[in-house]
Amino acid sequence: MSAEIICVGTELLLGDILNSNAQYLAQELAKLGIPHYHQTVVGDNVQRIKQVIDIAINRGAKILIFTGGLGPTPDDLTCETIADYFSSPLIERADIIEDIMQKHANRRLVMTSSNRKQALIPQGAEILPNPTGTAPGIIWQPNSDITLFTFPGVPSEMRRMWQETAVPYLKNQGWGKNIIHSRMLKFRGITESALAEKVASYLNLPNPTVAPYASKGEVKLRVAAQANSEVAAEALIDPVAKQLQEIAGLDYYGADNDTLASVVGELLRQAGQTLSVAESCTGGGLGEMLTEIPGSSDYFWGGIISYDNSVKERLLGVNPDDLAKHGAVSAIVAEQMALGVKTKIGTSWSLSITGIAGPTGGTETKAVGLVYIGLAAPDGTVESFEYNFGAIRGRYLVRYSSASTALDCLRRKLQLFSRN
Repeated sequence: MSAEIICVGTELLLGDILNSNAQYLAQELAKLGIPHYHQTVVGDNVQRIKQVIDIAINRGAKILIFTGGLGPTPDDLTCETIADYFSSPLIERADIIEDIMQKHANRRLVMTSSNRKQALIPQGAEILPNPTGTAPGIIWQPNSDITLFTFPGVPSEMRRMWQETAVPYLKNQGWGKNIIHSRMLKFRGITESALAEKVASYLNLPNPTVAPYASKGEVKLRVAAQANSEVAAEALIDPVAKQLQEIAGLDYYGADNDTLASVVGELLRQAGQTLSVAESCTGGGLGEMLTEIPGSSDYFWGGIISYDNSVKERLLGVNPDDLAKHGAVSAIVAEQMALGVKTKIGTSWSLSITGIAGPTGGTETKAVGLVYIGLAAPDGTVESFEYNFGAIRGRYLVRYSSASTALDCLRRKLQLFSRN
C-alpha cells in the first residue's frame, strides 16, 4: 500500500506560492513508514483534478492526501470534485456551520453565505477538524481500497490537523509500526561525483540506504533506515554514517541541522577562542551567517564592512601602495584585511573576503566571480585562498559561496588545531 500527495492550486503551478506542504507530508509519511512514490500538483480545475485521482489510483495508491482547494470561493473545488468522482452526494453538516459561525464571532467578523460551502462534505466522510481555520478537512473511505484525507492549503493549519488527527488515525490503522528514519550527512569542498566514487560501495546497501544529493556548494548523503523504532533505525545508521565520515575526512562537516556557521561556532566555543571578520564583496553576509546562530556572541565579536578602499586603508590598515599595485581583489589585500580586523577588534581568529560579485566589474585579468579569502590565526600567521565562483552563477551565489567558503576554510583549520 502506498500514499500519494496531491496539491491543488493554480497558484502553486504558477510558482506564486512555494509548495512546502508536499515536503512536510513526505517527511511525515516516512516517519510512519508509509511508502510514497508520487506527488502531483494540479490547478483549480474539476476535470484535471479527476484525472489526477484516476492516475493515482491506477498506479496503486491506496492513501490519497489532498491539500488546498477547501476555501469558500468558487475556485475551491477539492471536496466537491472528490465527491463527484466517487458518485457521492454532498451533505451539509450543521456542526461545521456552527464551528464556522463561532470562529467568525470570536474574530468579530460576520459569516457570509459563501462560507456555507465549507460545510459540504461527501456522505459518509468523517470530519478532520481544523482548530484554527474555517475549512475542515475530511477522512473518507469511499470504498474498501481507498482512504482520502483533505487539508487546507495553509501550512500552519494543515500541519496541526495532520499531527492532531491524521497521525493518530493512521497509527490506529496499523501504520507507524515500521518507520523510515534518516540522517543527512553534509560535506564541503568535494563534488557530488567525487564523493559518489569514494563511497560507491555504500550506494547499493539495502538497509540502510545511502543516496547523494548536491545542494548550493555542498554535497549531502542521506542515510535512511527502515526499522520498528527510531532507536533501532539509528542503530542501523550509526556504523554506516561513521564509515562514510571516515572516508570523507575533513570534507565532512556535520549532519542534519548543522550548518557551517554552527559547526564553526561550536569549535570556537570549545577552544575558548573568538572571531572577527572583514568583508568587502559580501557586504555583511558572513557576519549574518555567524549571528544567525543563537549564542554566537560567545565567540563572534564583530566585523568591519570595508566596501570602499578608503575604509580598507583607514580602518583595516591596508597599504594604499598594495591597493594601487595589486587592486582590492588580491591575495595581499585579503591578508592585510584579515590581520587588520584581528588587530583592531582583538580576536583569536579573523576572516576577510574581497572579490568581484558581478555582474559587472570584471577585467581580462580578474573575472567576475574571483574571490580572495584571508585567514589570520592565533599564532599570528596570515594566509589567503583564491577562488573563482564564476560569473554564470550570478551575484547572489558568488556572495553566498564566498561567505560559506570562508567559514569552511576556518572550520578546517579549527578541526586540524583540535586534533593536534
